[in-house]
Amino acid sequence: MILHSDQGSQYTSKEFTDYCESVGITQSMSRDRCSYDNAPMERYYNTLKNELTNHHYYHYEEELYEDVEEFAYVHYNYERPHSYNNYKTPSVARYEA
Repeated sequence: MILHSDQGSQYTSKEFTDYCESVGITQSMSRDRCSYDNAPMERYYNTLKNELTNHHYYHYEEELYEDVEEFAYVHYNYERPHSYNNYKTPSVARYEA
């Protein structure tokens, strides 16, 4: 698993970096003063919030997890066209490449 983040103190603290290492999470951070390093992930999170989580109130953590999983693995990759791919879904664009 890769965790994409900025260089905020919560992500760079020794306690958090040690935790990530202990559970096998690889951290990926943008370079100092370079907001473009994680631009694809920032764009994805923006889409996730604008198209899904900002429109729902979740009563249970499991509801959120299920919706995010459905969004990421079904809607975003197999149903949602992307302008970057000439308005094809990522799965279709990958298949045609």
